Amino acid sequence: MRSAVWLDGGAREAVHLLKYEGWWRVADDLATAMRHLEPLGPGAVLVPVPLGARRARERGYNQAERLAAALARISGLPIRPALLARTRETPTQTKLTPEARRANVHHAFRVREPLPAGRPVLVDDVYTTGATLDAAAAALAGAGAPVVEGVTFARGTGPLPRA
Repeated sequence: MRSAVWLDGGAREAVHLLKYEGWWRVADDLATAMRHLEPLGPGAVLVPVPLGARRARERGYNQAERLAAALARISGLPIRPALLARTRETPTQTKLTPEARRANVHHAFRVREPLPAGRPVLVDDVYTTGATLDAAAAALAGAGAPVVEGVTFARGTGPLPRA
């Protein structure tokens, strides 16, 4: 798991704009910051972390898919946006403890297509506790992926808020 920047200052604002303000074009700039992360080498296949259907309708797009698409354009790596699906809607994780986050996304993903040749690299906007990426990686590993890696634009800092 690799992240391009810490989630503070301008990075926090950029993520907020991408996720909550409809500024999906900022994904190009975020992907530019991510382009040299270690897992993004030869053999990598980009797999965006899927949103639930309700949240995707509310936002109008999946920010992880926008980041993965921008990374694919920059790097030439293949992208498989339909490989993973959410099995159920999950509440937002922003105010949950690490334990509650893990429980919230436990078994929340499933593999919908045959695994690609190459190493799946999960793509998401922010890494906080790793609960979401761990749950998505578990689905890929359960389908036979021997190695699953991940990249995010930002990594959270400081203590997590208590629910």
